[in-house]
Amino acid sequence: MKKFILLGVFAIAVGAYFYFDLGQWLTLDQLKAQQTGLEQYRAQHPVLVALVYILTYIVVTALSLPGATILTLSGGAIFGVVWGTVFANISATIGATLAFLIARFVIGDWVQQKFGERISVINKGIEQDGAFYLFSLRLVPLFPFFIINVVMGLTKIKTLTFFWVSSVGMIAGAAVYANAGTQLAKLDSLAGIASPGLLISFALLGLFPLIARKGLDWLKSRREALLTAESER
Repeated sequence: MKKFILLGVFAIAVGAYFYFDLGQWLTLDQLKAQQTGLEQYRAQHPVLVALVYILTYIVVTALSLPGATILTLSGGAIFGVVWGTVFANISATIGATLAFLIARFVIGDWVQQKFGERISVINKGIEQDGAFYLFSLRLVPLFPFFIINVVMGLTKIKTLTFFWVSSVGMIAGAAVYANAGTQLAKLDSLAGIASPGLLISFALLGLFPLIARKGLDWLKSRREALLTAESER
């Protein structure tokens, strides 16, 4: 019964977002138009603006709604690159973890029944590589942010592991977009923020721990094989 209530609340919140067209406030044009007013209000009420920003970011992320990129830009534009990165990373991590928990405890059983075989592949990756696997997914720009949150909620990864690995894995992206937010007047579109070279760098950074882990496992297995061969002589 609790699951149905939570699912109903989730559906109402998402429906309200689209019914009232709240997404119109989370666009690049709207942010640029409101930047001066937001900066002035932040100067007068810094704590209030920070709390509203963090809460908004958490809700948007937890409900898997579009707008996280604009919110990260907003953080840089309003608070500067350092605090913008800090606030965005904290908010994104908490929101992602809430989305993770919603997927695990509200819709997890249904999705497992429907897509259990496909999820088992990801579970296998988690069992073999643990935190390295999630860290790679966070940095390799192949899967949307919200999909990782939901899919990971259906795996066996621990909540605390998901929380801290997500925080570490997302901080680089938060810094890039917060820094871009400080140059908001020069931005014409979101496409120019993450260049192909930057995305490739993120991909290599994300894959490195996984490759290193595989390399260490291979060296360990080779060493054990050599020791076994020598003992049999």
